[in-house]
Amino acid sequence: MLKKAIFRYKISLITGEQVQEMRLPAALAPLRHKLFRLLWGANVVVSLGVWMQSTGAGWMMTSLSTNALMVSMVQAATIVPVFLFALPAGAIADIVDRRLFIIGTQTWMLLAASILAVLTFFGATGAWELLALTFAIGLGAAMNNPAWGSVMVEAVPRSDLVQAVALNGVGFNIARAVGPALAGFLLLAGGPALTFGLNAVSYVAVIWVLLSIHRRHRTSSLPREHFLSAMRTGMRFVRHTPQMRAAMIRSAAFFFPCAAPWAVLPLVVREQLGLSAGVYGVLLGLMGIGGVTAGLVLPQVRQHAGRGTIVFAATLMSLAGVALLGLARHWLPACVGMLLFGLGWVTASSVTQGAAQLAAPAWVRSRALAIYQLAFNFAMAVGTFFWGWLGTEIGISEALLSAAVCGLVFAVGFRRFSLDPVAAPSLAADVPVVPLTDTVAPSLTPVLNSNRGRVMENQHYRILPDTKDAFLEVMAEVRDVRGRAGAVLWQLGEDISDPEHWVEIWWMENWTDHLREAGRMSEEDRAVLARALAFQRAGEAARQHRFLSVTPHRISLGPPLVHAPR
Repeated sequence: MLKKAIFRYKISLITGEQVQEMRLPAALAPLRHKLFRLLWGANVVVSLGVWMQSTGAGWMMTSLSTNALMVSMVQAATIVPVFLFALPAGAIADIVDRRLFIIGTQTWMLLAASILAVLTFFGATGAWELLALTFAIGLGAAMNNPAWGSVMVEAVPRSDLVQAVALNGVGFNIARAVGPALAGFLLLAGGPALTFGLNAVSYVAVIWVLLSIHRRHRTSSLPREHFLSAMRTGMRFVRHTPQMRAAMIRSAAFFFPCAAPWAVLPLVVREQLGLSAGVYGVLLGLMGIGGVTAGLVLPQVRQHAGRGTIVFAATLMSLAGVALLGLARHWLPACVGMLLFGLGWVTASSVTQGAAQLAAPAWVRSRALAIYQLAFNFAMAVGTFFWGWLGTEIGISEALLSAAVCGLVFAVGFRRFSLDPVAAPSLAADVPVVPLTDTVAPSLTPVLNSNRGRVMENQHYRILPDTKDAFLEVMAEVRDVRGRAGAVLWQLGEDISDPEHWVEIWWMENWTDHLREAGRMSEEDRAVLARALAFQRAGEAARQHRFLSVTPHRISLGPPLVHAPR
């Protein structure tokens, strides 16, 4: 077993023939990549700072206001920015240099945290100042996260991606276990100002790492995407990518019921178990231990099961923990429940997020991850409020058991949304799957370059009548291919005078988007288009045309040319 868990790899030095050899457990395989090591370490430091900031802000608000709503708004101030700015942040991160963008967001959070630390040190922070600066830090985090997820993907090969996501979960759980405890000590030693100040210093770690990295920024002869158009394109990509949709649905189905412990755990400790806040910290720590354990054993689990099966089993494990927590009247079963909950939580979240990241190519990755993050954050937020409300209505234990049952129904009902990759057929080398750009008429060149007006493209097919059903099945996949590449609308028409003649029509938002179309297609997309063109009758050339959409003015369409029979 040890030999299976250990692997060897070699790094050849460019400056000589010397070879360095290192041995790492399979669970730590992504750490063999220097860039990922640096980013992972910096991320752990920042996560520690975030947890210290959150703990210090919550504690400080209790001394500034006894209003429960004001206290709860501290947490809301960190969540609301995600819903407001995640998608715009993803679009910006895909348009500009991600490294520079992350440096900018980290600098923003550094400034906001520094101002909060200085004001608190001099006793000038009131309740509203605390909320405003907490919101500013949350804004920076919401802008940062989609780009950060993309950079982490680029730091490892695809084979290490899921484990890299799991290691991020391990680091987050380490920070979650250590950060609040460390914040408690710092609050006693130096007050909230000390926790805020150390949080500000933590951002320096990421800025330093990114400044030390010199990446070659990919350049393109095409102009950058426009902001609003980039957001629309990102939403169309997610809509037409089944694996992205599956990852979002499976995540929401997991996070909604599993938000219950986060909503009611303090009440479980205080009312159901009748114990002190110390046990609350122990239970959170056990969840963190479960998360770290999950990250370490995930490579061995992936060798024996697919993504969908792993997520289903992890969901059952977390739900068992939720149910055990609901039934617990003693600290021991509650501890076991939180350990199981942590094991399933990190496993399910790592695998689903890894599936989403693998489904998104580099040109749209930040936007796709932003939409994915919106989905699971929305499920978490709604679940937290719902299970908290239900706990006040029917009781804490009953609410947790209801969450476990709800989660079981969701896990079984949504399992049909597959997270596993689909093997794509090989691409025929002699089939022209991407439409060639027509020679542009000189009179239209200025209009096309100004990106005024949509571009309508069409592809004509002439098929054998007995292949119609199979052709329509493939064209359903073609529709998604066009949508992923940026098509605004798509239609398939059958010639009413010649049933063998079909025309596929799709609209691109502008001429520049048409020029980007080929570069946005993956090998799997090209294979789908090749399958569609394979239905073309032998000897029939595939006809392709592009048209610029215009808006006629003051033209009377007159009466309809075809009247429905009365």
